[in-house]
Amino acid sequence: MEPEKSPSAAVQKTIEDVLEEIDSDYFDSITFDPCIHELKKLPDVLDIHSIQARRENLRQQHMVVSKRVLQLILQKQSQRHDEVARILEIQQQLQAALRLCREGRTSLSGAKSQFTTTSLGILANYRKKQTLRGLLHSLNTIKTLLCTEERLQELLNEANYARAISLLLECQRAACTYRHFNCVAALSGKLQDTLEMAEEQLDGALTKVCAKFQPEFYNNVMTAYQLLGKTQMAMDQLHMHFYSAIHNKAVEVIRECVDNTESLVTGGASSSLKPFRLLCQNVVPEKFIDCLLNLCKSLWEVILNYNQMRMWHKQNACQQLHKGGVSTVIDFELSCDQKYVEQKLEKGMFRMWHDVQSRVGAYLMGCDLARFKFEEFLQILSVVHRLMEVGEEFCGSKSEELQNSIREQSTNYFKSYHRERLEELRLFLENENWELCPVKNNFTILQLQEFKSLRNALKGIKFDEGSSLNLTSHTASPDCSTSSAHSQDSSSTAGGYFLRYSESGSPFDIIPVESQEEDILANIRDGMSVDYSDESDDDVPEDVKKDFVDEGGGDNNKNPKPFVRKQVQHDFLKVPVLTTTTLTVLRYCGKYLQMSQLLRRIASDVIAGMIQLFEYYMYAVFVFFTADLQGPENYTFSLRLQATLKHIEGSLILLDRSDSEIQSQKSKIARPYMSPDIDLSQSQRLYGLPKRIIAVESLVHLAKQLESLKPYVEQLLEQTCKTEPYFQQFYTQTISAAVDLRRPVYMCVSQRIVDFGRMLHLMSKVNWEVKDVMSQHSDYVDALMMELKTFFSQLESVAAIVPLSPEVNKVLWSNLIELICNTFVEGFSNAKKCSNGGRALMQLDFTQFLTQLDKLVMIRPIPNKEYVEMYVKAYYLQEPALEKWIKEHNEYSSKHLLALVSCTCQNRKKSRLRLSSLIEELGR
Repeated sequence: MEPEKSPSAAVQKTIEDVLEEIDSDYFDSITFDPCIHELKKLPDVLDIHSIQARRENLRQQHMVVSKRVLQLILQKQSQRHDEVARILEIQQQLQAALRLCREGRTSLSGAKSQFTTTSLGILANYRKKQTLRGLLHSLNTIKTLLCTEERLQELLNEANYARAISLLLECQRAACTYRHFNCVAALSGKLQDTLEMAEEQLDGALTKVCAKFQPEFYNNVMTAYQLLGKTQMAMDQLHMHFYSAIHNKAVEVIRECVDNTESLVTGGASSSLKPFRLLCQNVVPEKFIDCLLNLCKSLWEVILNYNQMRMWHKQNACQQLHKGGVSTVIDFELSCDQKYVEQKLEKGMFRMWHDVQSRVGAYLMGCDLARFKFEEFLQILSVVHRLMEVGEEFCGSKSEELQNSIREQSTNYFKSYHRERLEELRLFLENENWELCPVKNNFTILQLQEFKSLRNALKGIKFDEGSSLNLTSHTASPDCSTSSAHSQDSSSTAGGYFLRYSESGSPFDIIPVESQEEDILANIRDGMSVDYSDESDDDVPEDVKKDFVDEGGGDNNKNPKPFVRKQVQHDFLKVPVLTTTTLTVLRYCGKYLQMSQLLRRIASDVIAGMIQLFEYYMYAVFVFFTADLQGPENYTFSLRLQATLKHIEGSLILLDRSDSEIQSQKSKIARPYMSPDIDLSQSQRLYGLPKRIIAVESLVHLAKQLESLKPYVEQLLEQTCKTEPYFQQFYTQTISAAVDLRRPVYMCVSQRIVDFGRMLHLMSKVNWEVKDVMSQHSDYVDALMMELKTFFSQLESVAAIVPLSPEVNKVLWSNLIELICNTFVEGFSNAKKCSNGGRALMQLDFTQFLTQLDKLVMIRPIPNKEYVEMYVKAYYLQEPALEKWIKEHNEYSSKHLLALVSCTCQNRKKSRLRLSSLIEELGR
């Protein structure tokens, strides 16, 4: 037998585990007997240890269950107290109700005992009195109904529809109440007829809303419809009247401008019966613009009334919602009507604008706009642009249909117009004398009439010559790039058209503005007034000529005239270099920008045309003033300039003027030819240097103006058009290439200033085989400097005629110095033999030239200086170093290198032959 286990030694279990171990039979029913249940579970052979264990387990389960029951009782203790209190309260209420019932029954018993026959008589008489009063009220009501018909007619004639409908509905309700009377039954039919007549008058009142919206009148009409419960039907009818008003207004305006004789020719039918498009085609051209303005004004009145009606409904809905508050329940039917009205007004807005676009678009397509002048065409575009702005404010529409109607005609018009402007530009260029146009120092393109309408849009952009514009920088101005591109018209206001013209007038009231004369020409009496022609020396002022003579020598150097002349020249440099053709191109650009602003759909084509104007002007300057350029063009033309000219010649210039090619290449323009009156070969006039300066600098000035317009041009173009190749190429290459044209044009003059053949002849007479180092430079240097001083004096006289900017002066001298340096190398290479003393003489001559040149001009660094110095230093190199030097310096010609080898290797035939072979091999 196993020893008895102590309860303390048993494994302690959790309460949840003990509850889980309890048999479910203990909870099945109330009649459950646990003793019998446990006895049945005993085995046949009893074991005291198992019985003790089972007993201990049951005792533990009993303790756990007892504790859990006690916990539950304690948890529900507060609820028990609350429930007991509630039961006591109910008991008290029942006792009070019982007491009240007893008192009521007691009182009823007393009233029953005190009720008498006298009291019943009084009640009967009172009942008769009430019946008589009701009969009298009915008779008065019937009398009023019989007199109401006349009052209804008065209210309808006074247009007091709301009061009339209210009275009519009240009469109908009264007639329905007293319909058992024969007279009232007959009156009901008359009231119904009066109601139908009132509805007809209400429908007629709706048509007046389309012509002139009056808030009080409209409120009266809509209140009447609301009383009738026909608000939705009223909105449907009102929209039909608005649609009809648009059609009728358009037909009425067009009919007034149609020639009656023409309508008879087209078939004899009345113009009012013609289709609208056919009617538009019969408008005489002389009345086209006036008719367009009248049409827009008439349609504006209709949509203005519609917009005012829409705003009235919006304000009325807000007022009703404010009156309802939070606690008031809005009537369901009224809410449905409001939603229907909102949806109808929203849809009707787009439908109305669609009808407006259709009428105006049909009118525009009914006439050939190519017959109009540019100012008239701009006026048409301005009216259409204003109408599209009205549409965008009215319903947010972009007026695609209206834009498509004008786009095709505008494209055709611009192609023809641009072709004519190119031909005019060619004639201007071929007859241009290339003289300064005397404009004021403060001249800007905003002073031109063509840019007058764009001044607000271009505000903040600097166009003066002194503005910090960099032709190689293309960063748009932040102020201009962020300005609004939607509407640059000065007539539009921040409040909108519907607010500005809500009382009177319309956006299409064209007020004629007196044309102001352009104040751009310089006053002839100003101190800066000079004759810009260079055909005679008499054109130069006397004080300038005297000062020029004084600088050459004499005792007049103490005359204070040089200071006056320098001050005049300083002011003269501020004058913009323009020609009449340049002003013409700027005017064309102003007109093109106006068209781009008014019709964004063809803005890319118009801007491309404006670019072609500049390209043709640039090509003409190139053709006219580089034709006499000597030598190859590659060394004076930059790669950017070469690519630009090649592009212009391939895309714009028609080299062959034959009729067949002109017909097949309508997009190209014939090559310009310079006027035969222009002579660029006379040395007395510096080979036409003043005219060359005017031509090139006017081109540069034009390029600066177009560069300044870039931010505004980007606003006009769509985002996709900004990345077009023609646009990017123009602002990254063509504009910048304008300044590159200075070098080849001025090189034509620089090549003729110095007699380089005479200089080479004088250098060939120099003995380069002297034994001793010379201390005196050669005579050809003095001859060269004499010619340069003469050129310097001639430039002084040119500066009195044409503004000679530092950039122009630098290019002129840089070209000349570069040619002189090349001549130095050429002359040194002509030496057959050269000693050490001769090499020193070469250095001395070139150093003397640089020293005297430094006193004459202020150009740093000296162009091609290293080109000469390296060539002279190469004479001192030994054979290995000379061979390496020849391989590294390919800027010298084979002739120069062979002459160098011939002099350095005079006594070494083998070395001379080897280096000569190397030079020939490198040359190939």
